[in-house]
Amino acid sequence: DISRFRPDLKLLISSATLDAEKFSDYFDSAPIFKIPGRRFPVDIHYTKAPEADYLDAAIVTVLQIHVTQPAGDILVFLTGQEEIETAEEILKHRTRGLGTRIAELIICPIYANLPTDLQAKIFEPTPEGARKVVLATNIAETSLTIDGIKYVIDPGFCKLNSYNPRTGMESLLITPISKASALQRAGRSGRTGPGKCFRLYTAYNYHQDLEDNTVPEIQRTNLANVALMLKTMGINDLVNFDFMDPPPSEALLKALEQLYALGALNNKGELTKTGRRMAEFPLDPMLSKMIVASDKYKCSEEIISIAAMLSVGNSIFYRPKDKQVHADNARMNFHMGNVGDHIALLK
Repeated sequence: DISRFRPDLKLLISSATLDAEKFSDYFDSAPIFKIPGRRFPVDIHYTKAPEADYLDAAIVTVLQIHVTQPAGDILVFLTGQEEIETAEEILKHRTRGLGTRIAELIICPIYANLPTDLQAKIFEPTPEGARKVVLATNIAETSLTIDGIKYVIDPGFCKLNSYNPRTGMESLLITPISKASALQRAGRSGRTGPGKCFRLYTAYNYHQDLEDNTVPEIQRTNLANVALMLKTMGINDLVNFDFMDPPPSEALLKALEQLYALGALNNKGELTKTGRRMAEFPLDPMLSKMIVASDKYKCSEEIISIAAMLSVGNSIFYRPKDKQVHADNARMNFHMGNVGDHIALLK
């Protein structure tokens, strides 16, 4: 709407994965500019039959590549920390069993909870005569470019955040990837030279079962913060708002109910003074209401600390598979004393 009144305003949207035609149609047939990157040919290999255990199939494929294929590092896409640590442990065990019969295989995991210094190891040059295998989540589809990757193993799954408006709960679900994600994954092997992508699913699964694009985030997450931002911008009729990807009406109504319960909206659906203050915080509305209310009870410092801990969740706690007991003992420091979870976070 602003662009219709401000022809001098220029909006540039850039992405390697977005459906350009869809965005162009939404923004009044805006022009599309394509900037081709340097891409090398990638050979795609499918399995002849569906894999019953994609994690084991990925590990077997890593070892087959290591033994039979020319030099070049391997990138394996897995769904999360648990799978990555399991794969790392099994690979170490199997390579030890093979001993000096195979070249050195350097295993580099990367996931959100991994300390920064360990994450940085994926960018270190691979020593002469060795091969590196990077075990990563779908963050490596677009956010990371790792030199030396010539082989990609794609099991065809990822974790997506899903919100259930009936229960008000969010959960991470393992779901099949989209065709767009599969293309991005394959492209990772063709950044610096010709590569190969081993898809651990059949060609039929790719063409018939995978969706063209990933379900837009606005259609599968809690919309309370989105609704609050739109209300702050003066957009009151959210039900009839021209969303590019309309969210489920049930999720939108649930978001408005939550904002009303928090005092961010009045009984007419209008933004309140409290709601305007809440909108200043880039947080979930429940946390922003908590911070706004803390001023009244003179406990803002403590509440800000609790809100910060709740925002990051478990991502600050490192719990490696081989040191789980030590990690759990260290974390027990938060549970000393007869206090609730939120007070424990202040320790």
